[in-house]
Amino acid sequence: MPAPQIDIYTKFGCPYCVRAKRLLDQKGASYQEYDITMGGPKRQEMLERAPNAMTVPQIFIGEVHVGGSDDLAALEREGKLDALLAG
Repeated sequence: MPAPQIDIYTKFGCPYCVRAKRLLDQKGASYQEYDITMGGPKRQEMLERAPNAMTVPQIFIGEVHVGGSDDLAALEREGKLDALLAG
């Protein structure tokens, strides 16, 4: 089974975005990053995928909306992140 696609919506200078990407990098996960600093269609796409998202990063692993950096870190602490990344 191929690994699920990972999408992360970020903004320039966001320390939480850096932290989330660092964790994904440590896991060897490839991801598609969308910088929504200036808004645009990718920001709208993020809001359609996560209607109540008011902060970045917003992370999606496959069809699962993980949430933000703290949510990603919580999955790692709980031992659930590797299984999610594996699909």
